[in-house]
Amino acid sequence: MTRLIAVLALVFSLGASANAADDPDLIFKKSTVFKLLSPDHKLATYAIDDPIIEGVACHFTVPEKGGWIGWAGLAEELSDVSLACRQVGPVKFKGKFEQGDSVYRERRSIFFKKMQIVRGCDKKRNVLVYLSYSDKLIEGSPKNSTSTVPIMPWGTSTAPRCGDFLDD
Repeated sequence: MTRLIAVLALVFSLGASANAADDPDLIFKKSTVFKLLSPDHKLATYAIDDPIIEGVACHFTVPEKGGWIGWAGLAEELSDVSLACRQVGPVKFKGKFEQGDSVYRERRSIFFKKMQIVRGCDKKRNVLVYLSYSDKLIEGSPKNSTSTVPIMPWGTSTAPRCGDFLDD
């Protein structure tokens, strides 16, 4: 039994350290369910910058389980995620990308569930499309959220075409 606990602790710590470099910026948390002797359930709002496209930021809100199991990082988090992405400066592409490339990924349980934000390009309308969803090794969740960012000129710079940077 102690060997199993040690293996679980090791797996959890490796997963946590793998995400450390990609940690989003916490904007705020809001309690949703009061727990008397343990942490409350919360909604947490975070911000990330698109790693390939300068000038685009996304904000997302996820539920975080409280209680002692949530505090210990052992709870399977809910699949609910809301997403909003916007142009926050002149858009500059750092390289090519494929439709559905991952922008951000976060574990939502110790082993099998993760939340992802992926990116695509609507070439016809010159709009970046962001999709957040949860997946699981056996069964994913149909819960998702979509946000779009029309690429607009910023100041004197012209708007690039996202289709020119798709890796077809």
